[in-house]
Amino acid sequence: MPEKASLLSIYSYLPQTNCGECGEPNCMVFVSKLLERKANPEDCPPLKKPKYKEQMAKLVELLVPPIREVKIGVGEDVVKIGGKEVMYRHELTYHNPTAIAIDVSDLMDDGKIVERCRAVEAFSLVRIGERLRLNMIAVRCASKDPDRFSYVTSLVARSCKLPLILCSFDPKSLRAALEGGQVANRRPLLYAATEENWREVSELAKQYNCPVAVFALNLGSVKSLTKTLKARGIQDMIIDFGTHTEGGLLKESVNNSVMVRRVAVQRGDKDMGYPIMFIPAMVWMGEEVDPVTTSYKEAYIASLFLNRYADLIITHTMEVWSLLPVITLRQNIYTDPRKPVSVDSGLRTIGSPHEKSPVLLTTNFSLTYYTVANDLESAGIDCYLVVLNTEGLAVEVSVAGGQFHPSDIKDIFSSVNMEEKVKHRKLIIPGLAARLKGDIEDSTNWEVIVGPRDSSQIKGFLSKYWG
Repeated sequence: MPEKASLLSIYSYLPQTNCGECGEPNCMVFVSKLLERKANPEDCPPLKKPKYKEQMAKLVELLVPPIREVKIGVGEDVVKIGGKEVMYRHELTYHNPTAIAIDVSDLMDDGKIVERCRAVEAFSLVRIGERLRLNMIAVRCASKDPDRFSYVTSLVARSCKLPLILCSFDPKSLRAALEGGQVANRRPLLYAATEENWREVSELAKQYNCPVAVFALNLGSVKSLTKTLKARGIQDMIIDFGTHTEGGLLKESVNNSVMVRRVAVQRGDKDMGYPIMFIPAMVWMGEEVDPVTTSYKEAYIASLFLNRYADLIITHTMEVWSLLPVITLRQNIYTDPRKPVSVDSGLRTIGSPHEKSPVLLTTNFSLTYYTVANDLESAGIDCYLVVLNTEGLAVEVSVAGGQFHPSDIKDIFSSVNMEEKVKHRKLIIPGLAARLKGDIEDSTNWEVIVGPRDSSQIKGFLSKYWG
């Protein structure tokens, strides 16, 4: 079993002088920063001295994640995948969210290709304060014509700045796309090296310094390919052992993903320690498919693999209703489970409030805050919204856990001069905080009105109870 990075194992390789030259008060704080990827071993000046050379080397090796981090693309739009250190997110946290690529076929009309690329690049949704986007475009050589593939790759590259995946089992087509498509300097992912073409594809990967996907339906063959390519000097690889979308074969794909990740993380198998990719777009490969049913199926297939260690997925549909559950699930998986997602506490203005506008209270848990704020804005309500610091917890949880402090409400009122903003002294609190009504009144000297349990009911509540 490989040595696992932990506070004590990392600390054992440090000089342990507590000198503070790294900017931290002591070595143990620096260790925690190393463990959370907020610092590098090179940030410790004493560790760079010749006498600590061996310890530095061992520490660097210890901190290398069992799943290699692979970069696709260049510049501001580079996509990082992999870099995972644990099997389960509650053990530490997951880094580098799963990249979502949308496919483009070289059989499509030029106009539709440009339109699709621009739509992928422009796709954007905001959820609990975070902007969710699509990450890449996968150009498929469906024509089997190297010249057409090269032309379409160039067209895609001119139409958007997103990183690219060049999809063909034909090395000649890949070379044509790299050279004629003018994308070699954008470091696209080459898909894919197989048991038949690995020599040619590996040469392309080395020549143009591109990451490469390794494809085989047998895990033993995948391992053999990664080992072979690594011996030829290729480090940045992604593994694909097939995306099955039906019945028992789908189960096999899921089980394979779990097995591959387990042997890499828990057993230290470096030949399998690479990001995993799946292609839910395979559901569209039938001769006749119903767009609605197939989009739905693609969404649940993609979600299934997201839950089972997919670092990169290629999908087809651009229907928002199909993409939304996938990107939402990705966001949920890649939040830090140790830190509730929260917003800053304080006072927010919704619309154009005035001295007679209602004052409402909510918590700083992101999902709660944005739900309430969006409901108020959608209803066209001009009001003041007091955001209470509940350590990122929702209303019911914070009330039960004691984080919903009436004294903090008083402090916010004082800091923003709330009594100068409105003439009344009425505060509407969430229905789930009803039992704190008396405590809040005692602390603030304001009349407390217990509002609805659901913010979608606020408009009706105000029309009935607010004069």
